[in-house]
Amino acid sequence: MRIAFLGTGRMGTELALHLIPDHELTVWNRTADRTSRLAEAGAAVADTAAAAVEGAELVITSLFGPEAVRETVIAPGLIPAGIPWVDTTTVSPADAEAYAAAVPTYVGVPVVGSLGPARNGALGVYVGTPDDALRARVLELVAPWANPERLLGVDSGRKAAVGKLLANLALAVSAQGLREALALGEATGTSAEETLDMLGGTGLAFIAGMKGPFVRGDRTTAGGDFSAAAIAKDAHLMIDTVTGTADDAASDDSGPRPGSDLPALRGALASLEAEIAVGHGEDDFSTILLEEAERTGE
Repeated sequence: MRIAFLGTGRMGTELALHLIPDHELTVWNRTADRTSRLAEAGAAVADTAAAAVEGAELVITSLFGPEAVRETVIAPGLIPAGIPWVDTTTVSPADAEAYAAAVPTYVGVPVVGSLGPARNGALGVYVGTPDDALRARVLELVAPWANPERLLGVDSGRKAAVGKLLANLALAVSAQGLREALALGEATGTSAEETLDMLGGTGLAFIAGMKGPFVRGDRTTAGGDFSAAAIAKDAHLMIDTVTGTADDAASDDSGPRPGSDLPALRGALASLEAEIAVGHGEDDFSTILLEEAERTGE
């Protein structure tokens, strides 16, 4: 199949690489040098998003967030009539509804996981559209990205967006929990290693196992799996959805309750934004767990 793939950042590149063996890919990225790995793997590179989409049988987008989707796809009316649009971008449920209203062939396909699972074809993947035939087609297309047990078809892009935001809320809040557990351990004279071990039998065991290599210094946060800026962006989507400030937020009974908020997530967001403010936005979000000396190796 002739596929246009728009957005070849860290995650987009890994997703696109899985498709090259079986499909004819034309890729585009706003920063052109980020297409180099895909060009070397055999993809064609377009100078503009419109050029990439010309002649495509299906369009995939992997952009940084809703604003980039609106600018690249919605505002210029980029998707030709009848051509499926598979969007892996993390967006709010309201955004997904708006995209589906604007482009009837929209399929929300957010992925859950970081670069390691992406490389290994072990992500969680939601495929959301009310069109049964299109959903089946896209499930088959994206199967190389996914752990088969975590490849889930749902009946709307909105529901797929909710699933992705729930996953990232759990990740952000548990990382903040680990940050505070490490602080408690330090205050009691407990080493970071001992704290990580003690957390093995708790609800923080998963995040302690995932981020333990960063805490121990076995991995650097530079060029990490999931950047602080990216998860902070997602946290804002979650908070805006709950508080009712998201663009086009639902106004019916399924909308946010008055006075709703996400205080635990706001705590995680404050930690992330503190790191972003001092220049660590592109580092792995494990940066919130480390002191500057640990991060730089000093």
